[in-house]
Amino acid sequence: MAILWVLVAAVACLLAVARFNTYKPNVKRVELQVAHSLNGGRLNILHLTDLHMEKCSVQPQALLRLVQGERIDLIALTGDYLDTKEMTGRFLQYLDVLASLKPRYGMYAVFGNHDYVINDHLPYLKREMEKRNCIVLQNEHRTVSLEEGTDLHIIGIDDYFTGRSDVDRAFQGVGDRGIRLVLTHDPNIVLEMKAVPFDYLLSGHLHGGQIHWPKPYHLKRMGKLPHLQIIRGLHYYRDRAFYISEGLGQTGLNLRLRSRPEITFHTLCESLEKSTV
Repeated sequence: MAILWVLVAAVACLLAVARFNTYKPNVKRVELQVAHSLNGGRLNILHLTDLHMEKCSVQPQALLRLVQGERIDLIALTGDYLDTKEMTGRFLQYLDVLASLKPRYGMYAVFGNHDYVINDHLPYLKREMEKRNCIVLQNEHRTVSLEEGTDLHIIGIDDYFTGRSDVDRAFQGVGDRGIRLVLTHDPNIVLEMKAVPFDYLLSGHLHGGQIHWPKPYHLKRMGKLPHLQIIRGLHYYRDRAFYISEGLGQTGLNLRLRSRPEITFHTLCESLEKSTV
């Protein structure tokens, strides 16, 4: 009986820690050199993904406190915002907070597999997002001219997990000169981009395992990357950089073990080597 109570206490403690972790996001910073001239400048990107409104413990004002005061040139959102129409209002509160940061080059978003659960609601959600100056990219791109004199191509590839990706369409008309920044939800798409040049790809989807104890065996069905032990952080495929965020919210159980919610600041700077545009 004593052993049973010890086990019950241990499980209770583990669950309490896992729940507590959902309230404590990691603010991560990544610096990446790109082979394009920025005239000594830097491009600062705030990246958020997998907000999962139904199970997000980080409130909008808490998020604001964590990012306020930062120089933010661009905001990138990479999908899985909500599963139900009822959470639309809550998600738009987060979007209002992000819009208040007034990123110099705007806010851009793609949809993830969970968003497509409410497929018939997405046109409305997209309109509301764009009212808040958040441009939603579905296999398309936008180009902005940086003050440093370089073009930035923001390429949004639709969700790979649900079979909606069209890389050729997303890149159609993208210029050969300038920085190519790819936004997508499921990072597994990178393995299908062998012949597609890009400078940086931002994604989410895998939650860093979320319940990463003892190992995230449940990710085996989530594509090839987990089989390669690639589930979070900065990686390279054929010398091209891609990043997998652990996401701000949770799915399934509102718990995290050996994984924390993530807010990421990416800084792109000019390579120390001779740059080529």
